[in-house]
Amino acid sequence: MNFNTNRSYRVSLKHHVIFWLIYFLFNTFRWGSFFNDFTYALKTSLFGFPIHMILCYFNIYFLMPKFVYKKKYIPFIILILSAIFLMVLVKFNLTYYLVSTNVWPEGPVVTESLTLNYTIDMMIGELYVVTFVTAIKMTLDFLEEHKRVADLEKAQLETELLFLKSQISPHFFFNTLNNINSLALEKSNKTSKIILKLSELMRYLLYETKQKRQTLANEILCIQNYIDLEKVRHDEQLEVNMSISGSIQDKVIAPILLLSFIENAFKHGVNKNIGNVKIDIDFTIKEDFLYFTVSNPMPSNTKHKKRFNKAGGIGLENVKKRLALGYNRNDYKLTIKSDKKLFVVKLKIKVS
Repeated sequence: MNFNTNRSYRVSLKHHVIFWLIYFLFNTFRWGSFFNDFTYALKTSLFGFPIHMILCYFNIYFLMPKFVYKKKYIPFIILILSAIFLMVLVKFNLTYYLVSTNVWPEGPVVTESLTLNYTIDMMIGELYVVTFVTAIKMTLDFLEEHKRVADLEKAQLETELLFLKSQISPHFFFNTLNNINSLALEKSNKTSKIILKLSELMRYLLYETKQKRQTLANEILCIQNYIDLEKVRHDEQLEVNMSISGSIQDKVIAPILLLSFIENAFKHGVNKNIGNVKIDIDFTIKEDFLYFTVSNPMPSNTKHKKRFNKAGGIGLENVKKRLALGYNRNDYKLTIKSDKKLFVVKLKIKVS
């Protein structure tokens, strides 16, 4: 399975450095222009930014996972406010002793002590930085989680699709091997011919169905081989009319998708009926769409008919799932109709 893992929303060390460098330069030039003193702005930024970084990383890598994600909101609020207050105390002392005794030059008055207004203003400023960085982190986490969930859904869909394909092939081989066993017991000279046909189908199913799409020409050839196998078994009792109209060149389709309908027609229309049986198969290609039709008689046995009407056959249920998993809704339309005598499958599907 191939997934698009190139896009990642995880932040590397390089991105951290770039973010804080840009923020540092912006803040320095901003306050340097405000005070008309770039030296003062540089000094306060050198003290302030380690505090910003400590608070931000403490919040997003410790407090958020330990408290917010576990819905412990009250302890989180207490701890984040306490951490911010502690950092404001550190910032006040560093500024007072190493830069200027007027720790709040942008304030309304000269501030040389730890006042309430200074504390509240600095805490709001730190909270702004923490909130901004946390919002970035949460956005990236959301995108990463969304990508992870999308990849998991895709993995589940492709796993189910592979499982459905694996259900079809063994079921077909089981029926065909039974045919060979019957011919071998009869010592029929048809045995070698049916084995050769089977080997061609095995090669196709083993090596040509791994891709999501196969050429329509190869699919039709596969169906023809299957029909030839059934003709060998049923002789004159089986009449198969297959017609193709339109160009099949450069047309593609999900592998062994159509074979499921053909196999279902033989399983319920031929194997469960006595006497001569006719199956009609039509391929009509118009522009980008294939109009596929297969019709077979309903099982003559009442018990088989009731069971078939109720379940529609395992093969049909599988192919419905394959269509839903492998195609968009607008790319196909499946119609299944039946009456007392005839069972008809019509599929319109995009093959471009």
